[in-house]
Amino acid sequence: MTTNHKTAVSKNGKAAGEKLDAMIIGAGVAGLYQLHMLRKQGLKVRAYDKASDVGGTWYWNRYPGARFDSEAYIYQYLFSEDLYKGWSWSERFPGQPEIERWMHYVADSLDLRKDIQFDTAITGASWNEDSRSWNVETADGETVETRFLIACCGMLSAPMTDPFPGQDSFKGQIFHTARWPREPIDFASKRVGVVGIGATGIQVIQTIADKVEELKVFVRTPQYVLPMKNPKYGPKEVAAYKDRFEDLKSKLPHTFTGFEYDFEHTWAELSPEQRRDVLEQVYADGSLKLWLASFGEMFFDEAVNAEVSDFVREKMRARLKDERLCDLLIPKNYGFGTHRVPLETDYLEAYLRSNVEAISLRDNPIERIVPEGIQTADGRVVPLDIIVLATGFDAGTGALTRMNIRGREGRSLTEDWGKDIRTTMGLQIHGYPNLFTTAVPLAPSAALCNMTTCLQQQTEWISDCIAHLREKGLQVMEPSRETEDRWVAHHDETAAATLISKTTSWYLGSNVPGKPRRVLSYTGGVGAYRKICDEIAAKGYEGFVKQ
Repeated sequence: MTTNHKTAVSKNGKAAGEKLDAMIIGAGVAGLYQLHMLRKQGLKVRAYDKASDVGGTWYWNRYPGARFDSEAYIYQYLFSEDLYKGWSWSERFPGQPEIERWMHYVADSLDLRKDIQFDTAITGASWNEDSRSWNVETADGETVETRFLIACCGMLSAPMTDPFPGQDSFKGQIFHTARWPREPIDFASKRVGVVGIGATGIQVIQTIADKVEELKVFVRTPQYVLPMKNPKYGPKEVAAYKDRFEDLKSKLPHTFTGFEYDFEHTWAELSPEQRRDVLEQVYADGSLKLWLASFGEMFFDEAVNAEVSDFVREKMRARLKDERLCDLLIPKNYGFGTHRVPLETDYLEAYLRSNVEAISLRDNPIERIVPEGIQTADGRVVPLDIIVLATGFDAGTGALTRMNIRGREGRSLTEDWGKDIRTTMGLQIHGYPNLFTTAVPLAPSAALCNMTTCLQQQTEWISDCIAHLREKGLQVMEPSRETEDRWVAHHDETAAATLISKTTSWYLGSNVPGKPRRVLSYTGGVGAYRKICDEIAAKGYEGFVKQ
């Protein structure tokens, strides 16, 4: 049972302005925890979400095969042992339905629904210098005045839903993976095309290959992939991971990526045989360990990266066998770990099925969608009944630039980020007082980060900051221009030292035409970032202008 807040309607037809201490945009992992913490401070706070229930990314991404690639027992809130131990996972990497049930469990256990307004899109927010507050507008015409505005919108929540001309002309069905319908889709006897082979496309392909009559996979950028091992959890396994609560609580916030494992080996100290043994061991783990806990040098040293890349290519080649498929599906132009690394289950083997065809877009891109299907540049029309768009997101920035957010003197965040993507630690933005952000650029987020670890830290920092302001009788805070300049310079220097900065992917916004190029995620490590944030807080939020 959900509870929606509705406010009185004024004579002009718009909802009368309600006043809040804090307003949260989003009711996913970050939004739920932010709501819980601010409510504990006694604030009048409400979360808004355009979805009809909690879950965030796990509400929207219900496509076939959607599941964790972080181990379930670390994709958890760690502030409450009772909350952690009150939920039992059924397997190492659960699927979306189970994850969504867990999100419901969290919301219900903390009694959060009464302070969440669902089915409500935020269309604009403007800073009022006189009242020192934000005026926020919803798509329904409601206006809300709030002292603090906190964006918990998610790093990957603004889907690229219309990448091709002619989509409206298609006679069949088109689905974007991030806007998948709740009703089941019948794939039987259907000709299905999947556009995109990133982490999401891979999950779809491996899941529906044996359920469709024909599967056409449109391949542009090949991906390094790692096989997932996903054992079921019985009472013994559940008890074992729950017994580790204190260990995980103390360890996860301080590793390089917020996962339980960390880089333990130094490349130069091992012989070639020992290096191979390490790679084989972490590969056999069936997780992201090869990427996030083998050799950290792969992110900085091209020679090391080349050897690790060759190892993964060798593993993929042994499974694909077919030379054409190897040429099409095994990366050559970038190194392992510099793009997002997907986990998969028999994904490569799907291409060996007689009903599956991989169509190269390397020199023959999609030109348009036509009524019959997809047309490529050479004029070929691939007839289809269903098109699945796994075409990604406007990562980090899109959720906020699609709103009309205006700060001091009417400055536009959409215009500002359209010129240069800047934040201060991913937590605030100069020129936008009392706007706090999570899962935005220049903080650890999505790339090289277990999201629950990172989002808990960011929301806790925001909550502590708001408590500090209230204790000091202060109403307004924003980073100074000099503070933001220093953070941007540090972020860029850190990113430039990595091979990630030399690639082209959504990690740098390269998938969005016209988007300013910058490594979106902070690459200095989750633990190091936390330490920086803690030091700034301990110094009374040094570098932030407070009034």
